[in-house]
Amino acid sequence: MSSRIPPAPADAASRRAAKPTIVYPAGPLPRPDMAVLDSARQTMAKIHDVVVPPRDARAFRVSRGQFFRIVSIEGPQVGDLNLWNADDLSERFFSGKTRALHATHLGAGDRLWSTMPQLRPMATISHDTLGWYGWDADGAGIHDVIGTRCDPYTNLLLGGAGYDFCCHSNLCRALAAELQLEPGVVEHHIHDVLNVFMCTGFTKDTHQYFMKASPVRPGDFIEFFAEIDLLAATVRLSRRRLQCDPFERCRGVLPAPNRNLRAGSNHARHLALAVAKSISPPPRQARLGHRCRINLQHCFHYYNSEVVLYHQKAAASSQFPRPINAGVAHESGQDGRGALSKPPFSGH
Repeated sequence: MSSRIPPAPADAASRRAAKPTIVYPAGPLPRPDMAVLDSARQTMAKIHDVVVPPRDARAFRVSRGQFFRIVSIEGPQVGDLNLWNADDLSERFFSGKTRALHATHLGAGDRLWSTMPQLRPMATISHDTLGWYGWDADGAGIHDVIGTRCDPYTNLLLGGAGYDFCCHSNLCRALAAELQLEPGVVEHHIHDVLNVFMCTGFTKDTHQYFMKASPVRPGDFIEFFAEIDLLAATVRLSRRRLQCDPFERCRGVLPAPNRNLRAGSNHARHLALAVAKSISPPPRQARLGHRCRINLQHCFHYYNSEVVLYHQKAAASSQFPRPINAGVAHESGQDGRGALSKPPFSGH
């Protein structure tokens, strides 16, 4: 079969001239009451914090009506965020639908939506210190819901190397530790992420996903309001560089590629499934990324990040925005915290 591009038809120009239509207009979408959230933020008090070490992950719980922040405390760093219903892990963050309802990148006032059949807000972004960034000349923005997460399977497929301190594996270990289970048992719960602080976009010529140095600095944070009881996990990014071969080795960090491994083979799968094993963190000097054999201005330095949990003590719970499905009958009978008693879709 020929791979040549066929000639354009005579009416190609008119076909391309069709006007775009927004698939999910934002008008009918219920919006959070940002004035209420802004008021609540004025009197909230810090009750807990979790420091996430470099190239590692931590799980934490947030009750409905609480705020939590992901804060850069040492240097420019990015990370991944997973969210689950604290009482039912089958309901989790739906990045694809969130992207369709809002945009490729999220900011204050946007919500993180859950999977079907619930399809409801899990959290609302209440504040973002990088909201000023907008879109740059390359078309990049901050906090994307485009990228999925780095994982050992793709690393093996494209680089031929086994590596198990990627975001997927670290999220597995964090969730497993929280639930007191083995990582391999919970791996299927790990899902596509919100890329916190990440500066990304699509190239204008080939429309490929790209990333660039994040503008985040110490003290910057993104803040969320929990609309349901949440179990969350966040990971400090384990990618080592920007704008270079993503599978270029870093001495002391990555093992040498094994070109004899074939993606999909039993040996390859066994290697990729190392997430199910308990592995100690790599040496600190390797985790800091100082041994990257590329220009350091294009290399991530690994810094601690902090998750801060706040409780708003002044406003009554009835003042907070309620879940979208709060008025629908639920099996649990608790303000939208359970599953829909009758799913809206019953087709086969």
